[in-house]
Amino acid sequence: MSAHDVFKMIRHAIDTAPRNGYVAELHLQVLKYADDLEGTSGKDFCAALDLNKSWGTEFAKMKKISGRLRDAGLNPAKI
Repeated sequence: MSAHDVFKMIRHAIDTAPRNGYVAELHLQVLKYADDLEGTSGKDFCAALDLNKSWGTEFAKMKKISGRLRDAGLNPAKI
């Protein structure tokens, strides 16, 4: 999947998330697409989604934990 497609899907997911579920949805989307986002910096992630640059920290956290969750049996295709 292209980076453009991934960002488009993430943008749609966070735009349609419940008002009080925005942060959780953003985390979930980064976990879901972590493999597709390999090599993407937090700065590039925020720029592509028109997010405040402070979200880059959350992006980095979720990218770090994604491998551990997969090792524990998480299947991103089922998210």
